[in-house]
Amino acid sequence: MIPPILRGIVYAGAGLWLALASALAGDAPRQSTRSAAEIMDILMWNREPVGGPFALTDQAGHERTDSEFHGRLMLVYFGFTYCPDVCPTDLQAIGLALDKLGPDGDQVQPIFITVDPARDTAAHLAEYVPLFHPRLIGLTGSDDAIRKVADAYRVYYAQVPLKDAGDYTVDHTAYIYLMDRDGNYLGFFPPGTSADRMVEIIRPRLAAPAH
Repeated sequence: MIPPILRGIVYAGAGLWLALASALAGDAPRQSTRSAAEIMDILMWNREPVGGPFALTDQAGHERTDSEFHGRLMLVYFGFTYCPDVCPTDLQAIGLALDKLGPDGDQVQPIFITVDPARDTAAHLAEYVPLFHPRLIGLTGSDDAIRKVADAYRVYYAQVPLKDAGDYTVDHTAYIYLMDRDGNYLGFFPPGTSADRMVEIIRPRLAAPAH
């Protein structure tokens, strides 16, 4: 069953993320354990739990765990810094949504988790994440650590070689996960969701008491 708070968003964005899933579900070498189409189905119908604990490294080189953010809502986004358009667009929308929330935005922690840890080092993230919001936390880690957290959040990603020798891009699903104050999954925003729509969904959740 689709989480009620995001049902309207899911249907409104259906064409966009169906097209994205179709594009990602090709013959690219897979690094996640699920295909894009499988993940789309899981998220659409809430077939499996989403989210879970993580221990990754932030842009300052410090280890960060999910438990640090309990007591706040989380907006969790998986992508990579060399992403040409989808990631920057969604990260800009997240940053703008936080600004539109005003002081209440302090109750929401935005998190960017790379699916390209080989290139997205802590130092590189330190240059990248401030471009979108001063409170955005960028997280990286080992290949195994990234795969584990991506699997927990039902994220598809795969390296795709480019024509230039040794170069590659990363195909990935681009959902923005909304987690409650206890780190439990509330629902997702599809790629391209506007900041205003995020605020519309998030603001009522800020009135809910912390556990």
